[in-house]
Amino acid sequence: MKNFFSILWKWTKRIAIAYFALSIFSVILFRFVPIPVTPLMLFRCVDQKIAGQPMKLDKTWVSIDKISPDLPFAAFCSEDQDFFTHHGFNWEGIKAAWKHDEKSKRLVGASTISQQTAKNVFLSTRRSWIRKGFEAYFTVLIELFWSKKRIMEVYLNVVELGKGIYGAEAASEFYFHKHAKDLTREECSALAAILPDPLKWSPSRPGPFVQSRIQWIMSQMNDYGGKFDFNNPPKSH
Repeated sequence: MKNFFSILWKWTKRIAIAYFALSIFSVILFRFVPIPVTPLMLFRCVDQKIAGQPMKLDKTWVSIDKISPDLPFAAFCSEDQDFFTHHGFNWEGIKAAWKHDEKSKRLVGASTISQQTAKNVFLSTRRSWIRKGFEAYFTVLIELFWSKKRIMEVYLNVVELGKGIYGAEAASEFYFHKHAKDLTREECSALAAILPDPLKWSPSRPGPFVQSRIQWIMSQMNDYGGKFDFNNPPKSH
């Protein structure tokens, strides 16, 4: 029995070391190369197959320079206005979400764009404390090895923006019949507005609630001076 536990411990250590080495290598690799596919994309394809639906995975990687600067601006205003000042985590938001979740059955999130990117690229969408732990681990890694510009570039290229639609370029072509670099400010705001529930809402046919979010995002952009520059990023209000 002693030998069994000794062998088990030895292999556990080896697997753990291999996992950490592979995860760090992957993060460093994806600092430079496009993300080919994510777990969420694969899970969605499996769900479509099980439901007897045609599998759809529409994505086209483009560099951040080929995306309208209003789209990262809109995502910043909508999702994470402390993006350029935090190191991956919004601790005040986490505390507020924790207190809310203790009192309500309807859970709310406090994920930063960095956390969402870590989850989208490396993990599944299934909510659990184990997944949140790995999400925190990968968030630390991408904040350590990637620039803020790279985090935003990856986020905008892999984020789900409709049924089988991932990333800015695919969404721009599907909803607005143009390239991501040609999006107007309102169209960028509309894409950012549906991020909380992209399978339910449409940026091209927004209902009253989404329309109100679009107007709020645009007003936030105006409050920040109307311009977005990674070399001179906006500071949180």
